Amino acid sequence: QAQLVESGGGLVQAGGSLRLSCAASGDTFSRYTMAWFRQAPGKERMFVAAITWTGGSTLYADSVKGRFTISRDNAKNTVFLQMNSLTPEDTAVYSCAAGTGWGAHSKKYDYWGQGTQVTVSS
Repeated sequence: QAQLVESGGGLVQAGGSLRLSCAASGDTFSRYTMAWFRQAPGKERMFVAAITWTGGSTLYADSVKGRFTISRDNAKNTVFLQMNSLTPEDTAVYSCAAGTGWGAHSKKYDYWGQGTQVTVSS
């Protein structure tokens, strides 16, 4: 029954902000590392941010450090990605992932949502 569902994507002007949400179902997800990845058209999926559910440690890609913040609400089994100072280079499908371990490699994550589109206009 494991499932991840993203929401909050949309169209925003450069310099604007969006907050993405990822709701997780299943008994074990509250103890998993969770992460956000993104994939632009014609590009490989790339790591954005990760967070440990219980330890509070975070990891960010250099391209988003200082602009994006990953957070969580364990009572709701939900992880968030607050995105500020958006640029057109942030345009991509953003996907939530969950799994064991820790790191920026997609192979470390076992469960994936379908993704939500973020489009930043100039």
